[in-house]
Amino acid sequence: MTSLQFGVGLQGDRDLSDYGPLGRLAEELGFDVVTAFGDAGYLPPLAVLMQVAATTSRVRLGPSCLNPYTSHPVEIATQIAALESASAGRAYLGLARGAWLDRMGVAQPRPLLAIREAAVLVDRLLSGDDGGYRGEMFTVEPGFQLKHPLPERKIPLLIGAWGPRTVALAGEIADELKVGGSANAELVPLMRERLGPASATKIVMGAVTVVDHDGRAARERARAAVSMYYDVVATFDPTLDHHSAVITDELLDRFAFAGTPRSVARQVRDLLDAGVARVEFGAPVGLEAEAGLGLLGREVLPEFR
Repeated sequence: MTSLQFGVGLQGDRDLSDYGPLGRLAEELGFDVVTAFGDAGYLPPLAVLMQVAATTSRVRLGPSCLNPYTSHPVEIATQIAALESASAGRAYLGLARGAWLDRMGVAQPRPLLAIREAAVLVDRLLSGDDGGYRGEMFTVEPGFQLKHPLPERKIPLLIGAWGPRTVALAGEIADELKVGGSANAELVPLMRERLGPASATKIVMGAVTVVDHDGRAARERARAAVSMYYDVVATFDPTLDHHSAVITDELLDRFAFAGTPRSVARQVRDLLDAGVARVEFGAPVGLEAEAGLGLLGREVLPEFR
């Protein structure tokens, strides 16, 4: 028996009514976590996750990730409190610096400080602390407090990061580090080193996933999906000899879970052996989402349980 957990990542590109049934299916198939991505231009994570909360009772729920540039920590705190209430205590908070915000004209100064201060301020607000907060980037006056029921527990924190300093921050203050956009087992020991020798922070690896018995079709669909963010994440991966402009089969295996259930299970096994605590299968999941979830739940997850 292994402690490896499995999550599914939902992209906000479908009708809102689709997400409740998808979340319920993920829970029935044995997934442990359902997340919603916070990419600009898609449905907001909270909207997606509230649909999932209404149809599930066990899976943990959280955004991966919110950023402190498009949402003030006060707004982040209210969203997480709402999710915690709707899910009866199953929420977690995912924070990251955010990507592609330059396309919206949004500056991202001092990201390390922004994430640290956001995490501290959200935690204080959710705990009912009304003593105020005066940071270098965020300020809340003394006496300010949230006006709705507060969580009964400390909300777990996930930080999404690749870079050494932000990963080190995750090792200091987060329950989980998510290395988004990667299925590369070679990264795991490097991220463990960056977290710090005394860190208990767990490592989550998540990437585009397309699984189907037609392995060739699955890989071509995954290749197209990876191309959306390949130029961003490939520059962060120090295990690559060079940044190829072409997503070869070897590169695809580093940046996606793609192919037949058996080939995806081999990728998962490599991550498990490297010490990953959770694998997150990201959208589109399959040639059709429901079919892909079914294959993962019935043919991949049982290999590890």
